[in-house]
Amino acid sequence: MFGSVLVDMLEIHNQEEVSMSKNRIISTRVCLLSALFLGSFILVEAAEQGISQNLDVIDMMQKRHRLVPSDDIWWATTGEQMAWMHKNVHQLFPTVNVYRSGQVKSLELNPNADINQFPIETADGTMSFASLLQSDLTTTLGLLVLHKGKIVFESYPRMKEYEKPIYWSVTKVMPAMLVRLLEERGVVDVEKEVDYYIPELAASDFAGIKIRHILDMSSGLDCQDEYQNRQSCYYQYSMAIGDGFREESSPDNPYDFLKTLKVTRHGEPGEQFSYSGVNTFVLAWLVEKITGEPFQDTFTKEVWNKIGAESDASFLAYRYGIPLTHGGFLSNMRDMARFGLLFTPSYKVVSEDRIVTEKTLELLLDRPNPNLIRSDGSHNIYQWDYIDQDGFMIKGGWGGQALVVNPKLDIVAVYTSYFKDDYSQQNLRDPMLKVLRELYLKN
Repeated sequence: MFGSVLVDMLEIHNQEEVSMSKNRIISTRVCLLSALFLGSFILVEAAEQGISQNLDVIDMMQKRHRLVPSDDIWWATTGEQMAWMHKNVHQLFPTVNVYRSGQVKSLELNPNADINQFPIETADGTMSFASLLQSDLTTTLGLLVLHKGKIVFESYPRMKEYEKPIYWSVTKVMPAMLVRLLEERGVVDVEKEVDYYIPELAASDFAGIKIRHILDMSSGLDCQDEYQNRQSCYYQYSMAIGDGFREESSPDNPYDFLKTLKVTRHGEPGEQFSYSGVNTFVLAWLVEKITGEPFQDTFTKEVWNKIGAESDASFLAYRYGIPLTHGGFLSNMRDMARFGLLFTPSYKVVSEDRIVTEKTLELLLDRPNPNLIRSDGSHNIYQWDYIDQDGFMIKGGWGGQALVVNPKLDIVAVYTSYFKDDYSQQNLRDPMLKVLRELYLKN
């Protein structure tokens, strides 16, 4: 009797355990399904947000494309549109490639806090150099400083470090650099007249002008940079290469345009500085005549694939694949700094070859045309805008760019920016030079 009752109790207990187990399983499954449903909902919501954000980016990109002027010079736009275009020229127009090669040569980081904290007087009071770059007082896209081949300062307030902005007229030192390489090899004599090497210019007003005077922006021709008068020499050239606003009657290409160029003179060659991108194009044409290949291919072989660059670069090329050598180079900022290192004692950080020799540096620093020395002692030479007695060499770009090197102090600096709509932005050149002079020249 007792045994039978015990068995019944055990069976009831087992049934209750089974029932409880089933309930737990059901409860667990419900929890799992709820979690899966909630997780799926969250993922779907996140995906929708991501899609929305991506669509916002795509819509903005398309909007920026539509805002590019079609009835005037495209790059005369200012403000946020200009900032976007400076970083996205490759989306807007054709380019020709400059190729990297071999192992990337790393740039060691050695931050100098004194640069970050250096006090700069501004319209809003004193602020640190780093804060100035981030502030609305400037339109800094990026700024990079190297000392003895190491990165001592790097800031990208309004761009990504991998982006490849346009450097505008900083590009001009590249054709001059290649002409100098050919000069050192005895292939080009810069004291000869340019039509000696480019006979197509024999009927042009460039005939009889020495290559050295073209290198130094002292051709004597009235063909200075001019983007208002569409009948001017320079604007006609800019239309021929595609940089200016083209009309039906525009010259087809810059080679043919220059073959028959007739223009007045403001002086004899070598007498005075007269800035013109036409001079730079002629230098690039000279390189092409000597090498028998497109300029960008020579620049690849002689320079870019020898500096351990991180990325390929390019030249803006509006028409027929003709590179805009007077102002169309695109690269990331670290690679532009690697290029700058070639002019310093730390060239070995990026290149096994001494591409820019000591003789070249001595020429640039100490052997200017006496007629081109300014009252402050600085001079221009071989397309460099400004070289002073302290060794600072500067090539600027129209839209707020610059390459600065100092072989004496072993410094390279690169920056890029843009114009505000009201042109009220603070220029980066003066504060940056103040930082470099105070921290490296005086110490």
